[in-house]
Amino acid sequence: MAIAMKADPRSVKTKGDLRLLRSSGMVPGIVYGKLLSDAASVSVSEKDLKALLRSHPNAVLEMDIPGSGKHSVMVADVQRDSLNHQLLHVDFHQINMNESVRANVRIDHVGDSAGVREGGILSIILHELEVECLPADIPDSIPVDIAGLGIGESLQVKDLVLPQGVEAKSDSELVVLTVLAPQKELSEEEAEAQEVEAIEAESRSEHAQHDEIATST
Repeated sequence: MAIAMKADPRSVKTKGDLRLLRSSGMVPGIVYGKLLSDAASVSVSEKDLKALLRSHPNAVLEMDIPGSGKHSVMVADVQRDSLNHQLLHVDFHQINMNESVRANVRIDHVGDSAGVREGGILSIILHELEVECLPADIPDSIPVDIAGLGIGESLQVKDLVLPQGVEAKSDSELVVLTVLAPQKELSEEEAEAQEVEAIEAESRSEHAQHDEIATST
């Protein structure tokens, strides 16, 4: 079910006007999409937007867009102040509920790893997964059962169990998480080799993500 999001028309455009708008508890934004003749400038409640981003960042929203009527939209991008993390601007994308969309979904690890119980260290490399599915099928998170993961073992994107209708768009070889051997049991050479391997695994994941983005643009 779509979540209602109230949007007010916005005509202010100067920096001073935008500061006043934000100080009143509102966040300036814009709504764009194929069914809109022009992008619509709006403002939304900062309190409501923060609550949405905390609980359901990929939720389908029902928005009464000024001048265009009610449409289904999703949050496409959020700009924050780099110092105090205040919400500065939000982009909404008007969507078709019968067309697939892409979204980044949080990865949650579930259970206690056997390797961690033996003294290993859980290293999380990938915190989100890019998926593609119908808007109504976007999961709030992707649970990953790590109970059987031993020391030295890893999980990759291809190992994840996704809900029906949800397809991973991130590279299948990306390392999601790994269990490192306890540092106290390693020699200096082994610890250095392990650190290099962890860095290289993360680097491979980053490169694969960059390649995926470059390919899709």
